[in-house]
Amino acid sequence: MSCNHISANHKAMDPEAIYTCPMHPEIEQVGPGNCPICGMALEPQGVSLNEDRTEYLSMRLRFALCSILSFPILLLVMGEHFFGVPVSHYILPQYNIWTQFIFATPVMLWGAFPFFQRGWQSILTMNLNMFTLISMGTGVAYIYSIFATFLPDMFPETMRNIDGRIDVYFEAAAVIVTLVLLGQVLELKARSETSSAIKSLLSLAPKTARVVDINGAEIDMPLDQVKAEMILRVRPGEAVPVDGVISEGGSTVDESMITGEPIPISKFEGDSVTGGTLNQTSSFLMRAEHVGSETVLSQIVHMVSQAQRSRAPIQKLVDIVASYFVPAVVLIAIVTSIVWGFWGPEPKIAFAIVNAVAVLIIACPCALGLATPMSIMVGVGKGANLGVLIRDAQSLEIMEKINVLVVDKTGTLTEGAPKLSNVISTDNYNEEMVLRYAATLEKGSEHPLAKAILEGAHERNIQLSAIKNFESLTGKGVMGSVDGIQIGFGNEKLMHDINIDLSPIKTQANILLKNAETVMYLSIGERLAGIVSVVDPIKKSSPEALDQLRQSGLKILMLTGDNKYTAQSVADKLGIKDIEAGVLPSRKIEVVKKLQQDGFKVAMAGDGINDAPALAQADVGIAMGTGADIAMESAKVTLVRGDLRGIMRARNLSIETMKNIRQNLFFAFAYNALGVPVAAGVLYPFFGVLLSPIIASAAMTFSSFSVILNALRLRKMRL
Repeated sequence: MSCNHISANHKAMDPEAIYTCPMHPEIEQVGPGNCPICGMALEPQGVSLNEDRTEYLSMRLRFALCSILSFPILLLVMGEHFFGVPVSHYILPQYNIWTQFIFATPVMLWGAFPFFQRGWQSILTMNLNMFTLISMGTGVAYIYSIFATFLPDMFPETMRNIDGRIDVYFEAAAVIVTLVLLGQVLELKARSETSSAIKSLLSLAPKTARVVDINGAEIDMPLDQVKAEMILRVRPGEAVPVDGVISEGGSTVDESMITGEPIPISKFEGDSVTGGTLNQTSSFLMRAEHVGSETVLSQIVHMVSQAQRSRAPIQKLVDIVASYFVPAVVLIAIVTSIVWGFWGPEPKIAFAIVNAVAVLIIACPCALGLATPMSIMVGVGKGANLGVLIRDAQSLEIMEKINVLVVDKTGTLTEGAPKLSNVISTDNYNEEMVLRYAATLEKGSEHPLAKAILEGAHERNIQLSAIKNFESLTGKGVMGSVDGIQIGFGNEKLMHDINIDLSPIKTQANILLKNAETVMYLSIGERLAGIVSVVDPIKKSSPEALDQLRQSGLKILMLTGDNKYTAQSVADKLGIKDIEAGVLPSRKIEVVKKLQQDGFKVAMAGDGINDAPALAQADVGIAMGTGADIAMESAKVTLVRGDLRGIMRARNLSIETMKNIRQNLFFAFAYNALGVPVAAGVLYPFFGVLLSPIIASAAMTFSSFSVILNALRLRKMRL
């Protein structure tokens, strides 16, 4: 089940929301609760600015109060050794023990309650986890100490110290619980910080929109009540509330949150605007088209949120190890207690309990459980800030292994939007006249190239004339009367039909054709006036991006449905040696499959509907955020800015994130491999060294903290 709506007004602790475990995303339920596998508190799938901080605040309160209660216990036990306070001069030994009991009991019954609850649940479900070890270790120490305090006569003389008393471990139980609570607070805070990228995106959307009714009255309406087709007013300095089209007026809009480009873009009537972008100069009216979860901003937030909860394949190895690890630790703790109980020094039972507790505490697999999810969450969030949206953790892991990149041409290497390139006139006319007549005729055309010509004329401040008797000739061009003169504008077929001689300018036209430009001829009356060429320009970032990708060891292959002349021209300019032109969508998917069969890891980058099958087939599909929706739905990675340099960022992100995960796993495994034997007492026969349960708890907390800090380093990496 997935989240169907992302809203900045989402309410915390919604009992009807779907909750899932950050470490085990397959665990889902309606309403809050604990994960039956790892015991962690479930989190809502949706992301909102009004974050649910209940678990964090609860743990922070427990930690604060338990710290206050644990310090006096530590002072009573360790005061003379660590603080130079002669506690025994002020309080009798028996009163000292009772005071420890009084302070430790709230810590154990209230502060540690979530741990005991989750530990018991882990035993009932046979999913042993960190809380199993924590609850068993602290519970044994606390219960043993209660018996030693109130029923000392049940213990043999061999267990008594030189003062004739039974040693108690209230301080160990209380301080361990406090340190574990500290680890929980740090972890929950760090996990909250990993979603900062999503929260920053959510904050871009305004909470209200100014709606214009049929009478022209303007009212402010909550954003979640805005419907498609409503007319909205956006004033200077305001964020565009939803996706739509400008219906009246114009302005400059800062679209850096989508495109990454700092230069504002001029928008006019008929142009689209994106929710969350910032209107700068003028007020305009817009017609809402995509609202709620359908907006670009909501889809980005949803994609990042889903990716942060997904699992990398490497996590499966961790799960397998963890499933054997906890039972093995319990067994080691039992063996430790038996060995110390039979062959240890006096008091044997005390040594047996203390060392078994140390084994249980130091082996808590917190760091192991955090190693992969923390890095994935931080890495995906970092990518989102840079305009690289990762759909799932598996793609993030595979991206570093990619060795072949298949790219589409139109919209991927090129802008995907034709631009006016050249205007050339014959001897009897000038370029301004040729463009004015051509643009005047194209006012009435719906051909894709017409927009490019009209935009070119607008950029050159050319005033258009009125047109009469307009006629569109399919596959040839357009004709009409301008200023009382018959004008024709189109391809060679049209010029041939109206007996226009092309020889005066044919050589120049052929040169433009070889450069992958589309050439159209203009006739005025019965004479050739000039040519206008349109080109789909190569993206400025494409040469740099391809150079970076080649240097990283990737083989580049271009597949395009365009003709071989245009394809070859683009390939030559970009230094691409392997190309295949005139291919259908079915052929693209065949090429990707063949490469995979040959043992290559293939990434496919494209932006169109025809690219969708190949994007889905590739090991990692990469969609341009400026392309078709179906391409983005088929891909595992989306480049919001439509910039190929994003592929290199995605690759570097994958490399750094996987390196970070491997470092975390090494820390976690090495820590347990060294810590458990020491806690069990293997060094005691040789060096007389034993590990206190308190030190074991501190070490366990430090290991988790080190994994968290290492994962958070990804936020500072340069891509």
